[in-house]
Amino acid sequence: MPKMKTKRSAAKRFKVTGTGKLKRAKAFKSHILTKKSTKTKRNLRKAGYVSVTQEKTMKQLMPYV
Repeated sequence: MPKMKTKRSAAKRFKVTGTGKLKRAKAFKSHILTKKSTKTKRNLRKAGYVSVTQEKTMKQLMPYV
C-alpha cells in the first residue's frame, strides 16, 4: 500500500492544535476593508476553528498532519 498524499492546499491553511482541533484563518480580511469597522477587522485577526461537522473531512485531506 503506497503512502497517502497530503493535500498541500489544506496543509497550508490549517494547523492542528494540542487538543487536536484544526485552527484556521478567518475570511473577509483581504480587501474592501474601508467599509468594515475597526472592531470587525480586529476580530477577523483572531484565529477561528474548523466546525465539528467539517473536522473529519479536513483531517482526511491531511493524513500525517
